Amino acid sequence: MEKAPEAFRTISEVADELDVPKHVLRFWEAKFSQLKPMKRGGGRRYYRPEDVDLLRGIRLLLYSDGYTIRGVQKILREQGPRYVMDYQGGGDGPDHEVAGPDISDGGADDEATDDGAADVVRSTVSRNLGPIDEDLSALIDELEACRQILANANSQD
Repeated sequence: MEKAPEAFRTISEVADELDVPKHVLRFWEAKFSQLKPMKRGGGRRYYRPEDVDLLRGIRLLLYSDGYTIRGVQKILREQGPRYVMDYQGGGDGPDHEVAGPDISDGGADDEATDDGAADVVRSTVSRNLGPIDEDLSALIDELEACRQILANANSQD
């Protein structure tokens, strides 16, 4: 028998529904103060439908759109929990921090002469990193110069 949509859910039910381990849900509770499931005797958690919606939004932002924990915390602070609860994915959120540049076709097997890859990395880095991380941007420029040297050396062989 399936529960009513307004029914409270246990951590196991929520973990199964969102396809994340229970320990991840507990970790998110520590990182996102807006997550406050009810706790009964023995510390057993019961998630309200709003909690599940918030967790679903957090999961989308982290796993689908590449936000970092800090990026989602910033969205929760600036946009509020309702924004995250209603979030449907697709990267239409505000500027955010990502775990790394998202270059779907950029990999170790790509040819070293792919001129567009560096521009994609550079634009992703400049869009997602703050002024503190200018050293990282300089490092990427240096790596790109090394990549060009290697590409030129390979083409002369």
